[in-house]
Amino acid sequence: MACDKLLLLLAAIALVSADVSHILEDPSTEPPPPLPYSFSYTAGRYPGHADRQHSEVSDGSGVVKGSFSYVDPRQKIRTVDYVADREGFHPVLSDVPPEHPTDSESVALAKDRHFQLYARIAEEHAHPENIVPSVPRQTEAVAAAAAKHAQLFRVIAEQHARIAAEREALQREEEERQHLQELQEIGH
Repeated sequence: MACDKLLLLLAAIALVSADVSHILEDPSTEPPPPLPYSFSYTAGRYPGHADRQHSEVSDGSGVVKGSFSYVDPRQKIRTVDYVADREGFHPVLSDVPPEHPTDSESVALAKDRHFQLYARIAEEHAHPENIVPSVPRQTEAVAAAAAKHAQLFRVIAEQHARIAAEREALQREEEERQHLQELQEIGH
């Protein structure tokens, strides 16, 4: 039993004095140098239909070259070639978009009239002292409607004045009647 204790003590001393420096060191390591690679794929929205492709190559020194293509909404194939290096990402669109459509003759004339009118208004507003204020003029129909409205307004105003006078007279009669009734009640 003493031998077992001695063995246990020696094992504990061996463990305590063991080299653990590899556990205490910083575990991070330097990243490995970049490896060259190459890939490419073609894909589509459904089997048998390819509407995009991508390929890329790296030389392992940090320079990446590649290209990708896709079908744009106008059903044209667009291809972009690119290089990515320490200076950044450099894409080059190999198929430039089409020019804007040209105007028809009527659209060109309308644009010309618009620009002429715009230039005239801009010139007028550049010199506000020359602008003559315009007062709206009434047409015959508007003048007739305004006269009819004024006549109706006078009739209604007269009716309201008559009704107000009648009410006032009725109210005076009621007040006199109540006053006489109060006097009769006091007298009896």
